[in-house]
This record gives sequence, structure tokens and C-alpha cells, in this order.
Amino acid sequence: MGFITSLIFITPKWLFLRLLLLLVPSANAAFSGEVVKYLPGYDGQLPFKLETGYVSVNHSELFYYFIESQGEPETDPLFFWFSGGPGCSSFNGLIYEIGPLQFDINHYDGGLPTLLNYPYSWTETASFVFVDSPVGTGFSYSTSSDWSTSDTLSAEQAQFVRKWLEEHSQYLHLRLFIGGDSYSGIIVPLITLKIVQGNDAGLKPHLNLTGYYAGSPVTDIYITKNSRFKFAHRLALISDQLYEKLKSSCKGDYVNVDANETACQTAIFQYEKNIEDIYTDNILLPDCAFDESRNLYHPLSLQRPSPKLSSDFWCWDFNHSLSNYWANDPSVQEALHVRKGKIKYWERCNETLSYTNDVETVVHVHQWLSHRKLQALVNNGDRDMTVPYVAAEEWLKILNLTVSSKWRPWFVDGQVAGYTRSYHEKATGYRLEYGTVKGAGHTAPEYSRKNCYEMFRRWIHYYPL
Repeated sequence: MGFITSLIFITPKWLFLRLLLLLVPSANAAFSGEVVKYLPGYDGQLPFKLETGYVSVNHSELFYYFIESQGEPETDPLFFWFSGGPGCSSFNGLIYEIGPLQFDINHYDGGLPTLLNYPYSWTETASFVFVDSPVGTGFSYSTSSDWSTSDTLSAEQAQFVRKWLEEHSQYLHLRLFIGGDSYSGIIVPLITLKIVQGNDAGLKPHLNLTGYYAGSPVTDIYITKNSRFKFAHRLALISDQLYEKLKSSCKGDYVNVDANETACQTAIFQYEKNIEDIYTDNILLPDCAFDESRNLYHPLSLQRPSPKLSSDFWCWDFNHSLSNYWANDPSVQEALHVRKGKIKYWERCNETLSYTNDVETVVHVHQWLSHRKLQALVNNGDRDMTVPYVAAEEWLKILNLTVSSKWRPWFVDGQVAGYTRSYHEKATGYRLEYGTVKGAGHTAPEYSRKNCYEMFRRWIHYYPL
């Protein structure tokens, strides 16, 4: 006699029906992912819920890492995280910026890198779905012969959000946020816009969209590139004399320079010579080159590096190289339930991505979103010359939002952590918090994880910075 048949004869009808519901998989069960309890390089069972999997979107299989909130997962908000590049894996955000793990860089001596807990993780107070997007990023792959994509196609990841929540309906009631950094400053507002429009059109399920986060965001390509010159002068990377020459000869436009404007071209060449040894992601660090003969990074300014580099010649890029060693290990890919043979080699940032930059600015998208009841957080490291805070100041002015809290310092542990300004449109309920992070580069959480966590924690729970 089978198990179900036995139940029918020995169990009261009402209790049998309840037991049957437990045995039959729910229509809303999560079929796209699998739980990961152990990871190579980490000692013991993971102290948080990690799920990995794929979601199908437009002939693409997009890989994700889901980490459930370590605080109050039943009530804490849900974030979908898209890293920049374009082409940088969301693993970058998980390990180097906002996630609960980090590599043990200080004791690495070869082989599989060791993973350690990181205390100032944003998953302490929110659940996060880290998405490898667009196709060709991280472990995501195309199911067709065409791997090409663009800004416009990346915005279609609103479909990913809706599909993932269809399969994980237990999280539908949570406050929903879209987040990302760097080049995703273009993509995050576009995805947010798509979700709003989908809700307006009555798409199901209805998504409880509450806001978005843009960290060190590329928002307008021209403004970003042009602002680097003003930033370099503000932080004394170039002289007053050179800056005046740049302004007068280039007329404030350092991007659209005619080949015949020799005075402007000469000034820009001088500017580039002044900053060539500086790491633009963080101007306090040297720029680095990869020495293939010794498989290590060294500062560009170091003409003849010694056979054994001292800590004086350590490069920030060394941190990033560990992710390639780890993610390409077969045991790691097996633990993450990566589909075999779909990608040849995992890269933290895929620089060969077939990608078309077809959106020059999303300032108008922020303007459109400001007419909705949303909350937004934008931040920049004040040592970041890749996407300078100067650029954010410029495009925020264009939005012409109502200032609710004037420029002031914000503090962590009794120290200045940066400066902030708040905006509030009472007619629509839209709120935007802007903040700089003192001493941080690109992106801010990578260089100042504790302070950025504190900024996030306050903002997500409606506390002032």
C-alpha cells in the first residue's frame, strides 16, 4: 500500500488535506535557484541563506546570488543589485562592496583564496539579489548565437525582477528597491522606470517598488567626463595656471574638442601627464600595470620593480585578482550550481563584452521618477575621479528639486564621514538623499565599507544621515 493511500485510510479528512498540501509543491515555489550552504575557501557552514540560480530573460540565462537579510527577513526590504562596467559581475558588489564576505588578502600565499565574514554588510538589514547582467557578465550566458547587448536592452532586466518575484512570491510584500553603482547609474533608473510603467500598465505581479540606490553613478556621459577636470583642480592635482589655460582654451568643454584647437589639445595633454601615475578610482593610490612575467601588479611609476615587492609597492588591483582565482575554480562553480560549459572563463569585469552604449544620459529619467512617491539615495566618494562628486552636483542641479536639508556634515563614531544634502518634493512624496563619503574612491563602499553601511542603514530605515 502506498504512502498516500495509507494516509487516506488512517487520517481524518481535514488533517489529510492539510498533509497533502505540505507534500505537493506550491505553484509559487522557487524553481530557479538552489540553496548553497558551503563555499570552498570558507570555514564551516555559511551564517546566512545563500541561493544561486538562473532566470531566463530574452534568450539569456542570467545568473544571480540571493542573500536573505540577516536581520528581519520577513520585514526588511528587498534589493536587486546590478554592478557597473558594463560587464562587471555582481559578485564584485557582494565581495568587495556591500556583501557579508571578503577575501583574506593579508594572508594570501597562492591557491584558492580564503573567504572571511565581513561585519558591515548591507545584508544585515536588507535582502539582496545580486544579478550578473547583462548577458556575458559573470556566469550569465546567451541561449542564442547573439551575445550582443546595450543600455536599452539592459533596462529590460525589469523582466528579471518580475520573474524572480513570481517564483519567490513570499517576498512580494517587502519594500522593493533597485540598486547598483558606477556604470549602472545609467541602468538602475531605467529599470526603475520600467517597473513603474509595468505597475501602471497592470502587469502581474504588482511590485511593491519603494525606491532606488545609485552609487558613484554615471548619470550623464558628458557631465561625468567633463567634471574630471574641475575635480582635478579642486583637489590640487593640477595647478591653477593649467586650469586657467584649460578653461580659456577649451571654453569649459573638454570632451568635444576639435582637432584644430591646438591650444586646448596641448592643455589637455598637460593635464593627462599630470595625472598619468594616479589611480583615477582613488586619487590617493598609484595607477598600476599587470606584469605577466611575474603574475602581479606594480605601480606604473615604478620603472624597475624589485623581484619581491614590499608593501610600499602594493596595488589595489591585487584585491580584484583574487576573485578570478576563486570563481574559476571547478569546486567553486560546482558549489554555486553553475551550469557547466556555458562560459569559457569567468572574469570580474568582462572587457570584451559586445555592448553598445546607446543611452547618453538618464537625467531626464530621474526627473520623471521625481514625480512618483519614491525614495532615492545617491552617493560619491570624494577621492573618486572616475565618477567625481562634481558630476553629481551638476546633474542634481538640473533636476531642480526642493532642498529640505542644506549641505552639512554627517558623522559616524564621532568623526566626519562625509557631507550630505536632502531633497523632498512634498507634492509627489519623492525624497532624494545625496551624500559624499570622506576619503572614499570608486566605488565608495569598496573603500569605506563601515561608513557606507551606516549611510545605507540610516537611509533605508528613514533616519537622517
